[in-house]
Amino acid sequence: MSSQPTILITGCSSGFGLETCRLFLARGWRVVATMRTPRADLLPVSSQLLILPLDVTDGQSIAHCVVQAGPVDALVNNAGIGLRAPLEGLTAQQVRDVFETNVLGTIAMTQAVLPQMRGRRSGVIVNVSSVVAFQPMPLLSVYTASKSAVEGFTRSLALELAPFGIRAHLVQPGRAPGTPFGSSAQQRAGGSLHAAYAGFARSLATATADPAAPVTEAADVAQAVWRVVTDAAAPRAVPAGADAQAMAAALG
Repeated sequence: MSSQPTILITGCSSGFGLETCRLFLARGWRVVATMRTPRADLLPVSSQLLILPLDVTDGQSIAHCVVQAGPVDALVNNAGIGLRAPLEGLTAQQVRDVFETNVLGTIAMTQAVLPQMRGRRSGVIVNVSSVVAFQPMPLLSVYTASKSAVEGFTRSLALELAPFGIRAHLVQPGRAPGTPFGSSAQQRAGGSLHAAYAGFARSLATATADPAAPVTEAADVAQAVWRVVTDAAAPRAVPAGADAQAMAAALG
């Protein structure tokens, strides 16, 4: 990496992305923080911080962002949307929206930075996945499918990029009630809760409402990203958060 390494992080307006920006800034990195609607008040003023608009579903937005960012040593594909509802009540457009952001957006951002990384024979791609990729949960079938696609993409990509000195890793967060991600996933579902599943959804909400249950904090994800970016010996996939780590351990 360069003497003043740069990390580009997508989805930085809240939650995992915002906390990851804070961590890398605090540790001396140049940070390119991207979000659909830039907000300068979210992060401390710093000469090492560049905030850029980015829509990962828009090719022109991606191209403009990468040019403005300049050389990038690490890319964190964190931008994503959730969708919590039974499949039977979803529209085809709702499904497409999830895949456009979570899968195609991740692929497009990766493609955009690969030429410069390959030219330098150095770089790290970090894709934020989810525990649902290895621990299935109900009412999340479309979201799970999108994150499973990201996992398969990343594992295959890592093999083809290794000859060029580029690493690709996964960070797998668990449930994060301290971030707005879960509530936005529920809101995005809107009226998609098919009446036949209402009772099941209520019982599931009760079962997951235990305040003493382990969860993932945004800081857990930021630390996991730091690990895979800075440690060349980091494993391909790193569970982030007490719940994610417990699930991974239970599966061996």
